[in-house]
Amino acid sequence: MKRESGYNTKQKEKLLDFLISNKEKHTNVQQISTFLTNEGTPVGTATIYRQLDKLVESGTVRKYTIDGKTGACYQYIDDTQDCKSHFHLKCVCCDRLFHIACDHLKDIDKHIFEHHGFKVDPSKTVFYGVCADCQGEESND
Repeated sequence: MKRESGYNTKQKEKLLDFLISNKEKHTNVQQISTFLTNEGTPVGTATIYRQLDKLVESGTVRKYTIDGKTGACYQYIDDTQDCKSHFHLKCVCCDRLFHIACDHLKDIDKHIFEHHGFKVDPSKTVFYGVCADCQGEESND
């Protein structure tokens, strides 16, 4: 039993290490599973989901769901990030996630509330597109 406990701790540490090292991206369970397997600590997807649920519950990780068809994405929450008060941009080419504190987006948020009676949750709002770096790469192709 002791061996299993240590092994699970190693799995949890590797999972958290992966999330921290990819905190600028939304990662999914498949990416996490591949990483853990490559690190020599393979973990079943059910276990990964359980660990992620615990990390989400503790506030260490944020879970993003786009729709009912696509798997959820996860992101480690850095102590310096307050994802409740700003919007996010996600590059569909490199998967990088940008935290955007922009007055223009706050104005859109305000407009939507005042004119449409709908309160947007910035922590769950992600705009998808292509970042400047990837646009540069596309133009070089």
